[in-house]
Amino acid sequence: MSGEEPQQQQEDETPPSLERRVTRAGRHVGDRYVRIVRPIGSGLRGHGGRYVATEQTMAATGTVGRAWQGLSAFLIGKRLHSDAEADERIGVETGLPILASDNISSSAYATEEAMRILAIAGTGALVLTMPIALAVVFVLAIVVLSESRVIRAYPNGGGSYLVARENHGVIAGLVAASALLIDYVLTVSVSTAAGVAAISSFAPEIHPYRVPIGLALIALLAIGNLRGVREAGVAFAAPTYAYIIGMGAMILIGLGRWYVGVVPPIAQPPHPFDPAGTAPLTILLVLRAFASGSVGLTGSEAVANGVPSFKKPEARNAVITLVLMGSIFATLFLGLTFLATQFGIRPDADEIETVNSMLTRTVVGATSPLYFIVQFSTAIILLLAANTGFTGFPRLASVLANDRFMPRHFADMGSRLAFNTGIVVLGILAAIILTAFGGSVNALVPLYTIGVFLAFTLSQSGLVRRWWRLRNPGWRVSILINAIGTVVTGTVLVVVAVTKFQLGAWMVLLLLPLIVALLYSINRHYTNVQDALVISGGEQRLPTLGAPVVIVPVARIDRAAMQALAFARSVSPNLKAVHISLSTEGAADFQRRWERLGSDIPLDIVESPFRSLLAPLLKYIDAIDKSDDRPITVVLSEFVPRHWWEWFLHSQTAMRLKASLLFRPNTIVIDVPYHSHDTGDLGPRPG
Repeated sequence: MSGEEPQQQQEDETPPSLERRVTRAGRHVGDRYVRIVRPIGSGLRGHGGRYVATEQTMAATGTVGRAWQGLSAFLIGKRLHSDAEADERIGVETGLPILASDNISSSAYATEEAMRILAIAGTGALVLTMPIALAVVFVLAIVVLSESRVIRAYPNGGGSYLVARENHGVIAGLVAASALLIDYVLTVSVSTAAGVAAISSFAPEIHPYRVPIGLALIALLAIGNLRGVREAGVAFAAPTYAYIIGMGAMILIGLGRWYVGVVPPIAQPPHPFDPAGTAPLTILLVLRAFASGSVGLTGSEAVANGVPSFKKPEARNAVITLVLMGSIFATLFLGLTFLATQFGIRPDADEIETVNSMLTRTVVGATSPLYFIVQFSTAIILLLAANTGFTGFPRLASVLANDRFMPRHFADMGSRLAFNTGIVVLGILAAIILTAFGGSVNALVPLYTIGVFLAFTLSQSGLVRRWWRLRNPGWRVSILINAIGTVVTGTVLVVVAVTKFQLGAWMVLLLLPLIVALLYSINRHYTNVQDALVISGGEQRLPTLGAPVVIVPVARIDRAAMQALAFARSVSPNLKAVHISLSTEGAADFQRRWERLGSDIPLDIVESPFRSLLAPLLKYIDAIDKSDDRPITVVLSEFVPRHWWEWFLHSQTAMRLKASLLFRPNTIVIDVPYHSHDTGDLGPRPG
C-alpha cells in the first residue's frame, strides 16, 4: 500500500496535457510501446505542446449562442481564415467603387452646392458657377498629383496622419488624423443624406421620412462592410459604373442638344430662390460658393489611406485608381456644370428636387428610362459614397490603435477580416449626426471639407520637409509639386474655414483640439501601462510568493459554499471564512450551524444592523489587509442557473462584490461557480 502512494502522488502532480500516453504490451515478453492519444473532438490540431485551433472551436454552444451565430453568418457571412486576407485585397476595378466613390459621387451635388450660395445674390450670379467649377478642378488636379507622391512615399498606408507625424511631429499627426476621422464621419452622413435627396427628387412623398430612411441605409452599409472589403467592392461595383455610364450618356446627349441649338423646355424648381436675390454679390459670397463647391474634393484622400487594401503592386494600383478617380470626377463635374449654366437650371430652395434631377429632366425628359436610370444610379452611388468612410475610418483607426493612440479594439479584425469596431462606431456616429441635422445636405455641407483640407495641407507640407531632408533623386521636382499643393490646399482651407465658420464650421474647429487631446491622453495611458508592466533584465525570472491570506465570504452553508471552501483550502493554509449577518439572532444561528459542520476553518461573523452586505464585507477585507502584508485572495462561491433567464431571479451578490473588488490593490478575486448539475466534489474525477 505504501509503495503505491508515491506513484499515486506522482500521477496527481503530473501537469495536465492534451495528449495522453498509453503504454501497451508488445508481442514479445518485455516489449512495450507507447501510444500517444491526441485530443479528439476538442477542435485543436497538433501535437507536442503546439496546437492550432480549427473552425470547430468557434462553434457556439447553447440555444442563444447558436442562434446568434446563425444570424451573424446570415448577415455577415462565413468566418474567414487569416490566410484569406490576401484574397480580400482589391484591384483597380473594385478599388474605384470602394475608395473613389465618395469623390466621384460628389459630382452629383457639388455644382448644386455652389449654385445655392450664388443664388442668394440672384439668378444672375449663377454665371459664376462655371469659373468656380474650373477652379475646383484645378485644385483637384494639384491634390491628385500631390497625393500620388504620398502613395509612393508611404505605400503602407496611413496617408496624411503618417506623413504629418513623421515630418512635423506627433501633435501634427494627431491633428491630421482627427481631421480625417471627422471627415470620414461627415462623409457617411452627407453622402447618405444626398442619396436620400436624390431618391426624393422623383419620389417627393418620402421627403418627410428622409432621416429614418437614412438611418436604415447607414445600417445596411455597415452590415455590407462587416462582410469584408472585397465582397463590399463586388457588390458596390455595378452601381458605381452604372452612374458613370448613365451620367456620361446624359451629358453627351445634353452637349449634342446644346451644340445643334435644340434647347428643350427647362425644368423649373418646385420652390425657386428669389430672382432678385437677398444679398449683394461680394467677394466673400463668391469665396463661400467656391468653398461649397469644394465638397467635390472630398474622398480623394481615401486612396492614399487605403493603399494596403490593394493587390500587389499596391502603390501602382493605388496611383492608377487615384488618377482615374480625378479624371472621372472632373469630366462629370464640368459637364454637369456647363449644361446647368447653359440651360439655365436653378437650384430648389427647399432641397426637394436636385439640380441633377432637373438637368436630367430637361435633357431627356421626365418619362425617359434614362432619367430613372440616372436618378436611381445617382442615389445608389451617393449611398455607396458613404462606403468610402466605412473603408477609410476603420483602417485609419486601426493604424492609430497600433500606434496606441486609440483603444486596441480598433485594431482587431472580425470574422470577415474587417475592422468591426471601427465600422460599428462609425455607423453610430454618422447616424447621430444625420439625425441631429435632420438629414439636410445643405445643413451638413458647411461642416464638410475643413477636415480633408487640413489633412491635405499637413501632408503636403510634411512631404516638402521630407524631400528637403532626404534629397533623393528627383527631389527638386517633388518638392515643387508638394510646395504648390501646400499653398493651394492651405489657401482653400483658410477660405473654407472663414466663409463657413458661422454656418457650422466652428463646431469642427472646436472639436479638433478635443479629439487630439483625447488621442494623446489614450497614448499616455498605454505608455504608463507599458512602463508599469515591462520586465527589466534583472526580473527575467518568476518571483516566489508566500501563501496568500484567503477570505471566503459565506452567506449560507450549502453545496456552493462547501465547494468554495474546499477550493480555498487547496490554495493556502491561511484561510478564514466570514459571514455577514443582518441580525443578532441570525448570527447566533449561523454560528451553531457552522459548529455542527465540524470544519477546522476559522469563522468570523460580522453583524450588519443597517442591512447592508457589501459595505461591512469590504471594511472587513480592509481590516484584514491592514493587519497582514500578504496579498488578499477573496474566494467567491457563485451559483450558476441552468437557463440564462433564471439569472435574473438571483441577487447576484458575488457579481456585485467582484465589481467592488475589481480596482482594489493587493487583492486577488477567485470565482468558484457552482452549476446545478455539479456534484460539489473537487477531487480527481473517476476514471
